[in-house]
Amino acid sequence: MIKKTGLIFFPAFDWAISATHPEREERLLYTRDQMFEEGILDLPEIVEYSPRLASEQDIARVHFCVPGVADQVVEAHRIAAGATLNLGDRIMAGEIHNGFALVRPPGHHAMRVVHGNRGFCNINNEAILIEYLRRAHGVKKIAIVDTDVHHGDGTQDIFYHDPDVLFISFHQDGRTLYPGTGFTYELGGPGAYARTINIPLPPGATDASLHYVVDNLILPILKEWQPDFIVNSAGQDNHFTDPLGNMRITAHGYARLTEKLKPNLAVLEGGYAIETALPYVNLAILLALAGRDYSYVIEPEYAITNFRESPSVTSTVRRVVEELQEVWATRHSKDKFELAGGAKFYQRNKPIYYDTQFIEEKQIEKVKVCTDCPGYITIDSQAYHPNGRRYHIYAVTIPIQACKACQEEGWQAYEQAKGDYRYNYVYLQDKSIDTFMTHQREEEREIRSDG
Repeated sequence: MIKKTGLIFFPAFDWAISATHPEREERLLYTRDQMFEEGILDLPEIVEYSPRLASEQDIARVHFCVPGVADQVVEAHRIAAGATLNLGDRIMAGEIHNGFALVRPPGHHAMRVVHGNRGFCNINNEAILIEYLRRAHGVKKIAIVDTDVHHGDGTQDIFYHDPDVLFISFHQDGRTLYPGTGFTYELGGPGAYARTINIPLPPGATDASLHYVVDNLILPILKEWQPDFIVNSAGQDNHFTDPLGNMRITAHGYARLTEKLKPNLAVLEGGYAIETALPYVNLAILLALAGRDYSYVIEPEYAITNFRESPSVTSTVRRVVEELQEVWATRHSKDKFELAGGAKFYQRNKPIYYDTQFIEEKQIEKVKVCTDCPGYITIDSQAYHPNGRRYHIYAVTIPIQACKACQEEGWQAYEQAKGDYRYNYVYLQDKSIDTFMTHQREEEREIRSDG
């Protein structure tokens, strides 16, 4: 029996940041032309599907959209996220072996709280998929491997305190590229220590260093952790022709990565070399997912003499891998109460900048350090918009694995915040029962949504 690879293609013709912005529909149109030219969609291993709309409930399960989901999310976002849900359902049903969501807009910079677009992202397609798989299919352990040149700071933010989601990101060193995060010391909260693994790579890293990281760090971690489902945030701006990055990865490098990683589902993220990279990288990834030969997929600008890596880059990559191997090997020696400094709540103060819309956010995040579950999370967020508008919101997240005590405390925190005049909006996600609440102080109303 032939193993099938599902494909959904959604270029979002009616959505753009601007007409000339790098994140535009042509990112996928050249890929589509290449697939037709090569006859890829006629292969018996590849089945094409149409996307569906993600519901407001699917989005609210992940994000606190301010003021509401409809204010931050247009139909294109719901279709891009819905494409991942459609493929996820078909994978879980055994209809296909794996899948590739070739969609835009991208999502991996979208954090738990959404005040606007940052890093070209409004909502996080992969995070919406993961929470859906847990709720609809009971999937327990999920790994995300983010291969974008930019650190997936939004995905990291959403799952930083979740012990059942392993987030691994390799990316260009944050000291040299947006968003300026993703360092080796960012390892997850006290209850999810070493569930976040960041692998910052120096500019100029080639396929050789990429696959050293894959073979000596990523694959051994995945083999030991044994996830039930693997998601690849398939950013392609590590390519040697990409205008927004400074890396030297080839289409073959990406295809070999896919072949080794064996993701259940790849979801397109970045990649802005519209003609010189994306048609070739997307094609190579799809062929690798389908178990077909990708050796003939070679970029016009490829020349083997251009990929000699400097000794300093190679040694830096080796040093990062050694550091993270030690972190992973000793992770069980870390006690979450010690990591929290003995406090009942672990706190992070986070300045967040929305580079697309110039919004400045100040956020205080607290997580209950609980003996029986990952603990509920509270977020105090203030956002300052360029037009002078200011939002001050309070949000509570009760995890899907919550114990009874944390569920009750989370609801109490929500009810208490409703009476605080400082907050324009107060939100609650109770993932344990799939219920979501929004209290709108100025409108004097409360909205409840149940799954």
